[in-house]
Amino acid sequence: MPEKKVLLSLRGLHKTFDTQEAVAGIDLEVYEGEFITLLGPSGCGKTTTLRIIAGLEMPSSGSVFLDGKDITRLAPEKREVNTVFQNYALFPHMNVYKNIAYGLTLRGVDKNIIKQKVDEMLDLTQLKGYEKRMPSQLSGGQRQRVAIARSLILSPKLLLLDEPLGALDLQLRRQMQQELKQMQRTLGITFIYITHDQEEAITMSDRIALMRAGRFVQLDTPRGLYEQPRTAFAASFIGETNLLTATAQAAKDDEVLLDIAGFTLPCTCTDWVTPGEKLLLSLRAERLHLSKTPVPVPCCRVTGELVHTQYAGGERLSVVSLPDGQTLRVRTSTETDQDLAPGATVYCWWNQESGVLVRDDREEA
Repeated sequence: MPEKKVLLSLRGLHKTFDTQEAVAGIDLEVYEGEFITLLGPSGCGKTTTLRIIAGLEMPSSGSVFLDGKDITRLAPEKREVNTVFQNYALFPHMNVYKNIAYGLTLRGVDKNIIKQKVDEMLDLTQLKGYEKRMPSQLSGGQRQRVAIARSLILSPKLLLLDEPLGALDLQLRRQMQQELKQMQRTLGITFIYITHDQEEAITMSDRIALMRAGRFVQLDTPRGLYEQPRTAFAASFIGETNLLTATAQAAKDDEVLLDIAGFTLPCTCTDWVTPGEKLLLSLRAERLHLSKTPVPVPCCRVTGELVHTQYAGGERLSVVSLPDGQTLRVRTSTETDQDLAPGATVYCWWNQESGVLVRDDREEA
């Protein structure tokens, strides 16, 4: 396998507004041809980071390198970087063709080359036949395609996308997710994408940088972030998880015994666990199972009271209360629905590898 080429490097990036630190010393390397997403709640520093890369904001300290060149103080128009915003920012007095061609026209490119490039972009963004329409005559999805085409026609080394699908309805949003990913693969251009939508990040990204309070909590593949979160914040931000308070009884080799609500349960160990330590065990709701009777296979099992159960089409949501008052949310397929009613004693079980120990960072700012 050839070594990946680093296209963008962020080194020790800080940004402070008055006394508020929006970006708190982040480092990041983005590879050529990669689709990387900055994911996190509102106010975590995603957009500020993107604006620094674009040159629309100067960092308080730190550096930005593009293709090995320090561009930290370079003007936005001199960077081989383009940005697509949520609000499209199309020219309302220009038709689709002129909007897409605008950047090349500004550069004085030959009209025949412009036409060829615009035709390529119209094909890529499925806008053939819409050349003469004005932005006001387009749907939200079509306007966003024009905005993307206008950025891609300049062949930037890096395309920044700031919640570009945020204004679209769910069905169109999902369609555009697939189209954007296909465009990125076709062109091989590096995308840095911003969203607070976890599903969007997981389905589109090669890697995800999960942000909180101006820092990266975890930088990982979608699978790595979902299956092996390192902190309570990472576990709870992606998907639906249960965070059970546990005490480590004994750790040996790659396994630790946990005390959870009076039950002794094995879990795959990590090197930071020490006996007697209070821990959090992350359990995905869809990885849990319910039964009226004990399951006769090796697994982790607790007993509790079913306090709520709700039919939701293809799945059932159940809530189980453990002896110490902790609760488990369980999502099971209705294909194998059981006759379980609130108040019943139930066995909740999971495979050992489904439980992941995480650090408790819930109180951190």
